[in-house]
Amino acid sequence: MHTPATPNRRQFLRTAVPFIVSAATLGRAGAVSPNGKIRIACIGVGGQGTSNLRALMGDERVQIVAVCDVDSQHAEAAAKLAGLTKGDVYRDFREVLARSDVDAVMNATPDHWHSNVAIAAAKAGKDLYSEKPLGASIVEGRAICRAVEENKRVLQCGTWRRSGMKVRMACERVRNGYIGDLKEIEIGVPGKFAIRGGVTGMEATEPVPAHFDYAMWLGPAAEKPYTAARCHFNFRWIEEYAPGYITDWGAHFLDVAQWGAGMDETTPTEVSATEVKRRDAGIYDAAESFRIEYRYANGVRVVMLSTDDKTKWGTKFIGSEGWIYTEAEVLKASSDDILRVKLKDSDVKLYESKHHHRNFIDAVLSRGRTAATAEIAQRAATTCHIGAISAVLKRPLKFDPKAERFEGDEQANQMLLRPMREAWKIA
Repeated sequence: MHTPATPNRRQFLRTAVPFIVSAATLGRAGAVSPNGKIRIACIGVGGQGTSNLRALMGDERVQIVAVCDVDSQHAEAAAKLAGLTKGDVYRDFREVLARSDVDAVMNATPDHWHSNVAIAAAKAGKDLYSEKPLGASIVEGRAICRAVEENKRVLQCGTWRRSGMKVRMACERVRNGYIGDLKEIEIGVPGKFAIRGGVTGMEATEPVPAHFDYAMWLGPAAEKPYTAARCHFNFRWIEEYAPGYITDWGAHFLDVAQWGAGMDETTPTEVSATEVKRRDAGIYDAAESFRIEYRYANGVRVVMLSTDDKTKWGTKFIGSEGWIYTEAEVLKASSDDILRVKLKDSDVKLYESKHHHRNFIDAVLSRGRTAATAEIAQRAATTCHIGAISAVLKRPLKFDPKAERFEGDEQANQMLLRPMREAWKIA
């Protein structure tokens, strides 16, 4: 582990929440190391974090200089993978952001930590590869957007289907009218929780392991007794931290829907969640099955349905003259003609990225845009969140995309920001 902080250092970190250093103070505005590499610190190096770490290590323009995780076993394994010493291993992300040799961070913390880490990183002058959903609530996501814009940072959200060739091809065919007028978008996501670690969510509380900083893991969330079933991957089945597959897979597929529908600058204006089922015992209380119907201002309808039929997982665009379906490397259509069509010079060409992590590094170097910018990610995440709020309130809602508030519904508006403990409030 990293050398323990001195008492004065600990006191400073406690009062610097989040730790803020401007890019101007650091004397950098997109600068890179003397060896020409982008120096990246990885914060949150569990399953997805390690996957991102490997992808970034595969880019010859990247140098991993630090890893950070509240679980020292995760951090030490990641450090070994990256060839780092103990001096580059951390538990507190603020110590990582205080390093002047860090150009960018990879943020794969649990959802309830996304905004705190991302905002602090942007204010510290770091560019960001940040996992989806952008924020754990609509207000948090908007705060990330502001921090990124005000500090002139590059952000790539982990909605990697934006870098998929077949997904882009599907969206271009929709945007250019090759399925006629877009009428409806069908989205299928998994139904049953993919619980890992042999737990059930019914376990009794237990002592916190020595290798795990549980207080830091909770961070902005309310204090709760420890059980292994609550943490790491399985946090997403607990409504307090994340609303299950609504924001997990939904963040990917609703993002594709937004792209294909040409709605990256807005969101649906109506939402209604029905057929919502939750477990009636244990700590896993997120919606395990649901049907969420959205409607855009132009009348296009989106239906996201949980299903155990894997062939229905993905995004299907239905038009007046045909349909097209995509998921990762899969592309199908109602007619081979739709698949074979070659775009005309006058057709809309969508942003092309061939590799999500390399696209991030391209943008860090060029100071240009990424495939999944903060604003794009905010709109996709917002679509997820309004669906999750409707599922909790058990009624239809009307939403104002410009104001990012529900119309005439203060109970729903109270849910625009998840509760955060005072020490970690973002505003």
